[in-house]
Parts: sequence; C-alpha cells; structure tokens
Amino acid sequence: MLKAEAIQKSFPTRGGGLVVLRDVSLVLDAGHSAAILGPSGSGKSTLLNILGTLEPPTAGRVTLDECDPFALPERELARFRNRRVGFIFQDHHLLPQCSVLENVLLPTLAARDAHADEHEQRARALLERVGLADRLDHRPAELSGGERQRVALARALVNRPGLVLADEPTGNLDHATADRVGALLAELPREHGVMLVVVTHSAALAARFETRYELADGRLLPDPHGRHGRGTHDGPAQPAQPWHT
Repeated sequence: MLKAEAIQKSFPTRGGGLVVLRDVSLVLDAGHSAAILGPSGSGKSTLLNILGTLEPPTAGRVTLDECDPFALPERELARFRNRRVGFIFQDHHLLPQCSVLENVLLPTLAARDAHADEHEQRARALLERVGLADRLDHRPAELSGGERQRVALARALVNRPGLVLADEPTGNLDHATADRVGALLAELPREHGVMLVVVTHSAALAARFETRYELADGRLLPDPHGRHGRGTHDGPAQPAQPWHT
C-alpha cells in the first residue's frame, strides 16, 4: 500500500516561501492505479517526486508497505528507491550510448548480485511484451518516440517494483502513439500487480485509470468525472492479455 498523509511542500523565496502542496493525502493499494490531472506548474511533478522518495515533504508522511522511506539513512533510501519504485519520465531519459537491452538492465546494476542472467531474461521478456523483441541491439536514436517510451516502461518494471510512477508519459507523443502507450500503462496494475500513479495534463490518458484526481491550488481533489478513493476493481480481475504494440 502507498499512503501519503497530509503532505505539504514549500520552497523558500525572498518573500518567505512558495507553497506548492497543501495537505495532500492519497491511498493506493497494490494492483490499482490513479491519475492526477492538472496544468503545468500545479505541483504534479513535485508530488510525484515526493511519492517516489526523490525529495522529502516539508510536512506530512509517506509510507510504502508501512515503511517510511524518509526515515532511512541515505544509502538505504537509495537502495529502497531502486528496488521498490519504477519511474517513467516524459523524456524517457535513455542513455544514448547504450542499446535498448542495456537501458532496460540499468536499474539492476545497483544490486550487484549473482542474478545477472535472471535480470537479462526478465528484460528480454518485458521488451517482447511491449513489442520490441526485434530492437534489443538498437540505440535510442534509432527508435521512434513511442518505442523509446516503451523501453522506458520496460526499464521501470525490470526490478519488479511495487510502485510505478509516470510523469507526463505521453506528453511528447502524437495522438495515435500516445493512445498506444496509454493502453500499455493501463494494463500494468493488473498484469504486474503494481501500484501505478500517473500525472498528466491529458484528460484522455487520465480516463484510462480507475481513480482520478485533480491537483489545483496545491490541493488534491477528486476528479468530478471519475472515481476516487483507494481504488477498486469492478469485479474479479480478468486474465492478463498480451500487451499491444
């Protein structure tokens, strides 16, 4: 379970402080998804950074499976983040000098364990699931924007995280490609049992997820056009379907 309680975030300014988030609370269970809508500058990325343990809140508390990551020493926090959280960014942040397969394997390098073969098998399987089995040796510059974002999606899942965070994942894609990537994202919670939080300005993308909020004036409000709360499925989970390319 992901639980954010009364999160506040402010940044010092000459005028005394800029408040970005005000009393934000969110609960999400495994296998469920939430979309957070809001215009640029509304604090969506700041909230995602806090949920992903990239920066601490000014006040409030975040727990993931009842663990407070910000209470951990810095080194343990980095390990926690690497193992428990997957990130998908608008600009994908792939390393241009690395192949598709190498980019997906990057999060596994920090483990320094004896399971390199298992990691590679999982990476190859994930790339096959997103329709890129024939692109393993290509560099990012040889891929389309949608293909690069699908590589980023596979990379986010390679360490089997419990939480996946996506920051404007379709913001740089054309409509048709954004629709395909959105469909892939929407399948993640049931297919992999992860918690998924997507921040976006796209109402079309947000509509794919079961729980929807709007971030306005620093406050997280239920989207009047969508469900809200912890997230519940309509009936029993259906068998996982192959991801579409």
